[in-house]
Amino acid sequence: MLHAARSCIPTWVILVCTVTVSPYYCAASVQKATCSVQDGRADCSHLTLSSVPQDLPGDITALDLSHNRMTAAPPDSFKRYTGLLHLSISYNSIKTLDEGLCRNLPLLQTLNLMHNEVHLLQKENFKYCSKLTWLNMASNRLKLQEEPFSLLQNLKYLDVSMNNLKSARLGSQPQLPSLETLELKHNNFNTLKREDFSFLKDSPLHVINLMSSVSLQKLEPGCFKPIPGLRMLFLNGSRKGFMFISDLCSELSETAISAMSLRNIGLTNLTNKTFSGLKKTNLTLLDLSGNSIEIIEDGSFQWLSELQILNLTGNGIKHLTRETFKGLKMLKNLQLTKALVKSQKPSLPVIEDFTFQPLSNLETLVLQNTPFVNITENTFKGLMSLTDLDLSWSNSIFTSKKLSSKFFVSLADSPLRKLNLEGNALVGIEPGSFSCLKSLSILLLDRNYIHQTFSGKELEGLAQLQELHISNNVQQINLTAQTFASVTDLRVLMLGKSLQAETLNQDSSPFWPLSNLTVLDLSNNNIANIRENLLEGLENLQVLKLQHNNLVRLWKTANPGGPVLFLKHTPRLVSFEMDFNGMDEIPREAFRNLNQLRELNFSNNLLNNLRDSVLDDLTSLKVLRLEKNFITSVRPEVFRTPMSNLSVLVMGKNPFDCTCESILWFVTWLNKTNASVPGLRDQYMCNTPILYFNHSIMDFDQLSCKDMAPFQAFYVLNSTAVLMLILTALIYRFHGWRILFYWNILINRTLGFSDAKVEEGREFEYDAYVIHAEEDTRWVERRLVPLENETCRFCLDDRDSDIGMFQADSIVNNMRKSRKILFVVTERLLNDPWCRQFKAHHALQQVIEASRDSVVLIFLQDVHDYKLSRSLFLRRGMLRPSCVLNWPPQKERIPAFNQKLLIALGMTNRLQE
Repeated sequence: MLHAARSCIPTWVILVCTVTVSPYYCAASVQKATCSVQDGRADCSHLTLSSVPQDLPGDITALDLSHNRMTAAPPDSFKRYTGLLHLSISYNSIKTLDEGLCRNLPLLQTLNLMHNEVHLLQKENFKYCSKLTWLNMASNRLKLQEEPFSLLQNLKYLDVSMNNLKSARLGSQPQLPSLETLELKHNNFNTLKREDFSFLKDSPLHVINLMSSVSLQKLEPGCFKPIPGLRMLFLNGSRKGFMFISDLCSELSETAISAMSLRNIGLTNLTNKTFSGLKKTNLTLLDLSGNSIEIIEDGSFQWLSELQILNLTGNGIKHLTRETFKGLKMLKNLQLTKALVKSQKPSLPVIEDFTFQPLSNLETLVLQNTPFVNITENTFKGLMSLTDLDLSWSNSIFTSKKLSSKFFVSLADSPLRKLNLEGNALVGIEPGSFSCLKSLSILLLDRNYIHQTFSGKELEGLAQLQELHISNNVQQINLTAQTFASVTDLRVLMLGKSLQAETLNQDSSPFWPLSNLTVLDLSNNNIANIRENLLEGLENLQVLKLQHNNLVRLWKTANPGGPVLFLKHTPRLVSFEMDFNGMDEIPREAFRNLNQLRELNFSNNLLNNLRDSVLDDLTSLKVLRLEKNFITSVRPEVFRTPMSNLSVLVMGKNPFDCTCESILWFVTWLNKTNASVPGLRDQYMCNTPILYFNHSIMDFDQLSCKDMAPFQAFYVLNSTAVLMLILTALIYRFHGWRILFYWNILINRTLGFSDAKVEEGREFEYDAYVIHAEEDTRWVERRLVPLENETCRFCLDDRDSDIGMFQADSIVNNMRKSRKILFVVTERLLNDPWCRQFKAHHALQQVIEASRDSVVLIFLQDVHDYKLSRSLFLRRGMLRPSCVLNWPPQKERIPAFNQKLLIALGMTNRLQE
């Protein structure tokens, strides 16, 4: 196909589709079991059918029955489908076309009967096909009788190719008043006669395809005269000689021809007379590709003053001179891919200086795979409108394998915007190589062998450069902080498989000047370490490609210094590719503030359990790719936010755990979503449990999870109660004393430490008589005496004994003056005979006379109740719990002990009424 300008592309695309098969049936056929119906179109192709299916919806508008085993198309079999607009029964064995077909299908517009065995074609066959606009009868055994196409008043496209027709004459009377395209390729007529196209004299015919008409040898004068509106002629593959082409051009001189394709027709040379017959035409497109043209005489194209597109691809031209393209002043696109061969004389240039000077309006020049001897200062002189130059894969251009400023001097006056130097085995770029290309905006340097450190001088002069492609350079390029300092307007930077692995692990980022950059490709560079400031200043970056690197440690918590959050400098990121990096962890802050991200690719990594809310900032996500990881669970805590607006999800080939906790939410989402999920039935497979192993996750029984709601609530309540009980027990065990301490402070600050009546307090001189072993005297002095104040006073034998009174009498007297008897209980007290036989005896009498609340026990040691009863005739159970105190070993608990002691001493001895 022609490498035509954009303005001509639609015409050629339409032609390709119409030459092969109807535009309604361009989709590739796939083996299937039944007809598929979608949007009113039924596809029943490749089903080995022998008849028309009768179980399709009656309102379908398109039916494809191609590639079956039908030998006939009975009209009655289409009665159910009267609304059909498009019908294809190609690639079958149908022998006749019944007139009743269109009678039962009155709305039919397109009919495809190619590759059948239709032989006799008569006028009656199309009697009721008045609405038909597209008819393909290619590859049959047609024998035309009478005027078979005369009733097709609305037909615009007719294909009778490959029918072994002996003449291009399809009728004797004027007919087909709407025909625009006629396909006559691969037939067997050897002459185009003057009357052959007379049946089309009232038709607006624009396109004739005579491709591969090998037997065509002669053109009678005036053969194209009946179709003066002819614009496009295809004669590809017909193997015609020079004389035939000259005659063809003469016959086309009186037509409106604007495009002519002469591909692969065996031309070996062009003379200055070859196209002379086209002098009066407005030919704008000429395709001479795939021939064997070796010589083009000077002035060969001088007759084509309106030509805009010239394709010479795939020839063997030995020499171009300054006169070769003479007269092509309107030419805009010149294709010379593989069009030239090296001269036998090495000193003779294939392209002379000033060769392109006549092409002042040329905009696109393609010299791909062109064997230059050398580029001089005058090679491209005169190309005052050139904007696109392709010099890719022309290894012989740069003999030194290094670019220098002299190569592009001849382009200094050209408004060149795109330069393609891909695949030229370049090893280096000298400073100022592009300095004369002031307007260059796209520079392609892919697939070379550049091995150097870019200091920044290599790109000097490219102030308007917006795209720079240096991919696939075998990882030999180093960058510096000044590499891109002179191309600050850069929008696209492609550096895939080109950089040394450590070039990005430096203090200053090489990308800091590129504040306008929108696309950055750093893939396939084996990068293992980058710094957090790598993307600093790239606030407009939208696409970032980092796939196929070695960034396994980049986001690990265990990474020295923690995860490298390099994305925080790119708030406008739209697409991020991180697949094939061996990553198994994504930090919670990785995607913070990336609320414009629309496409995220983490395929082929080792991701398993993603943290909750790690994707919560991705509110605009449309495409999510996570296939081939180790994801077992798809939980709403992770995926609810990004999947809320998703259009495409690719998460297949993960070992899903098909349990209620892991997959229920995901399966529910899949059943409700409108997003596209490719491979849902065969790539989303369960790995566990064994019940669902190797089954699609869509086979998961959601009903098995519906009764879990009350049990889950019960489980939550039970678990909460048990945990609260355990927590309360632990708190009480370790901090119960503290709680009681503050509780007592609160109560006693309100009510006071004593509940004894005022009158009861006046009956006693002391609050407590202290009984202790002699060895515990020091403890009493250190711990009890400091507690004495105006409201609390202890009676101590050593200090408060009555002078002049016997000791025993003094003890008894002091006990009677004390409201409480306080025992400091230790093993030493139990072994003290005086305390056991006398003091304890009188204390017991006090208990009997007053009440059990008149005695307070302070245990400095853990004394068994049996010993206490045997020695002091007291038991813990005889006393109130608040009157039994244990000295705490922890210093912080002493204030609480003192508070309890004061409370015990303040309690009344009288029975409460």
